[in-house]
Amino acid sequence: MDLELLIDRAEHEHVLTKDEITALLKSKAINEDLYAAADRVRCRYVGDEVHLRGLIEFSNICGQNCLYCGLRRDNTKIERYRLAAEVIVELAMKAKEYGYRTVVLQSGEAKCYTMDEMTDIIRKIKALDLAVTLSIGEKSREEYAALKTAGADRYLLRIETTDKALYQAMDPGMSWDNRRRCLRDLKELGFEVGSGCLVGLPGQTLESLADDILFFKELDADMIGVGPFIPNNDTPLSYAAGGEFELSLKVMALVRLLLPDINIPATTAMESLREDGRIVALKSGANVVMPNVTEGDYRRLYALYPGKICVNDTPGHCRVCITSKIEGLGRKVSSDYGFRQKCK
Repeated sequence: MDLELLIDRAEHEHVLTKDEITALLKSKAINEDLYAAADRVRCRYVGDEVHLRGLIEFSNICGQNCLYCGLRRDNTKIERYRLAAEVIVELAMKAKEYGYRTVVLQSGEAKCYTMDEMTDIIRKIKALDLAVTLSIGEKSREEYAALKTAGADRYLLRIETTDKALYQAMDPGMSWDNRRRCLRDLKELGFEVGSGCLVGLPGQTLESLADDILFFKELDADMIGVGPFIPNNDTPLSYAAGGEFELSLKVMALVRLLLPDINIPATTAMESLREDGRIVALKSGANVVMPNVTEGDYRRLYALYPGKICVNDTPGHCRVCITSKIEGLGRKVSSDYGFRQKCK
């Protein structure tokens, strides 16, 4: 199999088979060529602007028990918190003052806010002329419809793995079929839909990662986040080796090649493994960064994994820092909402 020809076809036709994706993931000889092709596709389809999304981690309470996540229900070592509605809106107001055009409201998957509370928060933030992305887990179709009616623009629901057996092993008590149902409902209701995968889960194969990429293409996802699995000492997977930065970057680059016009974040987990991780990701196909605008100890308490970057920084410092890094690449921060512009 001529891997260079595969990269060329992916760059210009945006199509690969599972076996072809797996072959590219296996080879280390083509890494730089793969990243360069992904960067060219990024430039051609979404341009040089980088979209910033202000991340508000408004609760770390979670009813799920995923083996890899520090927020898992059975983790008794974490101090739980729930921000009041007025605090969430205040943080969104500050995000606007920092120049963000989108806020991402992210929490654990729990019912610690009523639907009336969530829709009221969304309406108040929309009144600030901000786009709203939600990352609050599995809901019924009716609940998703209510959130959309309130003004939510995007919804991020990571599937983490499309391998059904691996999903069931990693996410006890959860349904792989229901996760997929949620993503379909969100698409049909008109959200911009984001998903993503963890790279390096115990038992995960390269073939499984190839299936993830093809699933994202089939879904026609609008945003995909790819990051390495980082073991948390307060979870059952504390013993695991964890994911590799390089393999995570390759998966991300292949997502760019096959879904050329979508938004792809340079994830914080990338930078938790490598000091310049987000910059490398931006040079390999990414076009979004989600700086944290949560304040104080809440940054530390949203403990998905150890070594999370910027937990001691202020939101203002994060805004200045990432802007400097983006401009250092010869790119610029976008001044619009950053909705996907689908190619013809």
